[in-house]
Amino acid sequence: MRILVLGVGNILLSDEGIGVRIVEALEERYHLPECVEVLDGGTAGMELIGPMASRDHLIIADVVLSSQQPGSLLVLRDDEVPALFTRKISPHQLGLSDVLSALHLTDEFPQRLTLVGVVPESLEPHIGLTAIGQAALEPALQKVVDVLRSEGLEITAKEERLHA
Repeated sequence: MRILVLGVGNILLSDEGIGVRIVEALEERYHLPECVEVLDGGTAGMELIGPMASRDHLIIADVVLSSQQPGSLLVLRDDEVPALFTRKISPHQLGLSDVLSALHLTDEFPQRLTLVGVVPESLEPHIGLTAIGQAALEPALQKVVDVLRSEGLEITAKEERLHA
């Protein structure tokens, strides 16, 4: 099994960086099986085509614009995800939409696709998450861990393994 957890976003634009912060926390706090690769995609676009190609499961952590309250979590799967990217919701999203389209054209689209999204409070220039973005980080991280565990993978917190 080949799984990629991809965090995307711009850490210079407040909550826009939450996807990056989620994957940083995932790597820092959890033991992951070898079949799981974690990547900080930043604001990259087409250069992500190689890492995203032919995955069994691609899990994307990102911000999503929605009418829901800031800090709300959305989990979208498979065909729901590319439809979301038809409208540009952040500076890097157009590139991500292009990569997903290219993967369809080359028959390298992931078998499963999950987006764990957080509705931002602010996308204004500022290094660091807003208080609402920071509060959403833990539930979003847990959602990514839950998605990985739904694949039948053993995902343990680093301190859990120390006490075991």
